[in-house]
Amino acid sequence: MRIGIGFDAHQLVPNRKLILGGVEIPFEKGLQGHSDADVLVHAICDALLGSMGKTDIGHHFPDDDPSFKDASSLGFLLRIGRMVGQEGMEIINIDSTIVAEKPKLREYIPKMIENLAEVLCIDRRRINIKAKTTEGLGFTGRGEGIAAYAVALIRDKKED
Repeated sequence: MRIGIGFDAHQLVPNRKLILGGVEIPFEKGLQGHSDADVLVHAICDALLGSMGKTDIGHHFPDDDPSFKDASSLGFLLRIGRMVGQEGMEIINIDSTIVAEKPKLREYIPKMIENLAEVLCIDRRRINIKAKTTEGLGFTGRGEGIAAYAVALIRDKKED
């Protein structure tokens, strides 16, 4: 078994779509970034990469590469999910937390889970997403940005 942890945060800005877990969420601001800035998917990518000892998302999908401009982060996750398989590993579970004061995310979480499970070709019961506020504290509490944390557990399929 191997475990990895991921974290990401992006600033909220006007004139950008808010994408979390591959879901476009109606909101007056979106996350600033080179790709779609999906902090949830970025944190999960880093957790999976960390569990394999494969550095981080910026190493594999650098923000100075024009081919990743406005790219869907689900495409990054697809490639990383394939890396897990190529390493002879399988995903046991992913647990994640989105930290945002607004918007309320509860109704969008089932679709986020569906998107992630489909991209990673795993049962949706292996994915958990929580949404939390910081009760007005810090940059997320002031509505300046959104952050996400993720933990991924993988195992070597050869050890069955």
